[in-house]
Amino acid sequence: MGVITTKDGTEIFYKDWGSGRPVVFSHGWPLNADAWDDQLVLVASRGFRAIAHDRRGHGRSEQPWSGNDMDTYADDLAALLDVLALEHAVLVGHSTGGGEVTRYIGRHGTARVAGVVLLGAVPPLMLRTEQNPGGLPIEVFDEMRTGVAADRSQFYRDLSEPFYGANRPGSAVSQGLREAFWLMSMQVGLNAALECIKAFSETDFTGDLRRIDVPTLVVHGDDDQIVPIDAAGRRSAEIVRDATLKVYSGAPHGLAATPEYKDAFNSDLLEFISS
Repeated sequence: MGVITTKDGTEIFYKDWGSGRPVVFSHGWPLNADAWDDQLVLVASRGFRAIAHDRRGHGRSEQPWSGNDMDTYADDLAALLDVLALEHAVLVGHSTGGGEVTRYIGRHGTARVAGVVLLGAVPPLMLRTEQNPGGLPIEVFDEMRTGVAADRSQFYRDLSEPFYGANRPGSAVSQGLREAFWLMSMQVGLNAALECIKAFSETDFTGDLRRIDVPTLVVHGDDDQIVPIDAAGRRSAEIVRDATLKVYSGAPHGLAATPEYKDAFNSDLLEFISS
C-alpha cells in the first residue's frame, strides 16, 4: 500500500499487491478500493500485479475542495500509472470508475494500456438529453443529491439494496455486504460525494469511447437498477471498435460482489486479462 501526490498536491491512497502484468482497478461511487478486494486477491494470486486506488475525496485519499470532476479523476489515474511506471496494463472500471478509465484514455491515450474492462460503467452518458433520449432524467440525480445532503447515512443504507439487487425475490445478498457498502460510503467527503454525482451523471464520454483502441470487455447486468444497460453497456459496446459485450441475465449493478454472479465475473475477468 502507498500514496502518490498529484499535480495539485492531493495525496491518493493505493494498494499494490502481487507482481506480474498490472491490472488496475477503479471503483464506483460512493465506494473505495476495498470494493475490489475479492478481485485484487484473485488476480494477485494468479500471477498478476493488482492495483487499486481510492478516488480523491473517497476512502483514505485526501478530500480537497476542488477537482471532483472526471478530467481530474482521469489525471489522478494517469499520475498513478506514471509514478508506478506501469506498462501493458489492463484497466478495470466499475460504474463511475468505468467513466474514469474511459476519460483517462480520452485524455492520455493507450500507451500504457493493453486492455479495458468496463463493468456496469456509466459511459457513454447517463443523463437524458435531446441527443441522449435513453438516459435518466435530471430529477433522478437531483433526488440523489437531496438524499445525500439531508441524511447521507440513511441514503447509503437504502442505496445498498438496489445496488446489489437485494430488493429482488430470492436474492442471497447478505446484510454484511450491505453494511460493508455503507461503511465504505461513509468515508466519502460530503462535498466530494455531491460533486461526484454531477461528474458521473453529466459527463459525456462518447468521444473518449471512440479513442479506445485496445481490446475491451463490456460487462453489464440486465437488471442493473443504478446504471441501466440499454443506455450504458449496450451503447458503449457499439461505440468501442474492439469491444465484446457480456450480459449477465438478472444481475444487479454490484454484481462483482454478489454471491450469484461474483464467480462468473471473476472467471470472465481472468480469461480476459490472461488472453
